[in-house]
Amino acid sequence: MVCLAGAAVASFSVATAGEVTVEAARVTPENGGAFSLAVTLRHADEGWDHYADRWDVVGSDGTVYGTRTLLHPHTDEQPFTRSQSGIALPDGVREIMVRGHDNIHGDGPGKSVVIPGR
Repeated sequence: MVCLAGAAVASFSVATAGEVTVEAARVTPENGGAFSLAVTLRHADEGWDHYADRWDVVGSDGTVYGTRTLLHPHTDEQPFTRSQSGIALPDGVREIMVRGHDNIHGDGPGKSVVIPGR
C-alpha cells in the first residue's frame, strides 16, 4: 500500500482464471466529503457473452457504497482502468473492499483499500 498526495493506491496479484482481478485501486477525496475511485481490472473478456461488467465499493458489513457499470467488453484493452466519482462513504468507514464482477462468474475476490485521511 502506497499513500501519495492524499490518494491511496493498492496493488494486488492475479486471481483465478476466469474471475475479475482488481489490480489497483486509487481513492481520492473530493470536495464535499465524497470520494473518487480509479480502479484497474484485469479479466479475460471474450466478448459480449463473457466480460467484466462492473466493479463495486463495499463496506465491511456488505453495504455497497458505489458501483461502476462497465458498458462493453474490453477484449483488446487489458488491464483497463475506469473511474467513478461522487462515492459517499460514512464518516466511520476507514477501509473498503473493491471487487470486480463478470457476467458469468459473478463477484471476483475483493481487495481492501484504506481511505486516505481517515
